[in-house]
Amino acid sequence: MSCPGPKETTVGDMAEMHPPADKGMGFDDLADAPVGALGLSKAGADALAEALGVKTVRDLAGNKYVRRAQAIVNLADASK
Repeated sequence: MSCPGPKETTVGDMAEMHPPADKGMGFDDLADAPVGALGLSKAGADALAEALGVKTVRDLAGNKYVRRAQAIVNLADASK
């Protein structure tokens, strides 16, 4: 049995999600930007930093708890 992969995110999807204040940034720069660049409030960004040690978008994407949560959701969605 083959499981479908996660929904592909296109550059167009990312352009729509890209916060207006950061539109001049390339994706390489955005990856190393503070998580606030994703639209999180300062309080939200501070909470992530304190709870998970996450400071940048790259930190968040590579966080083991985020990756585990993504895997669980992808497997749950694939089993429907």
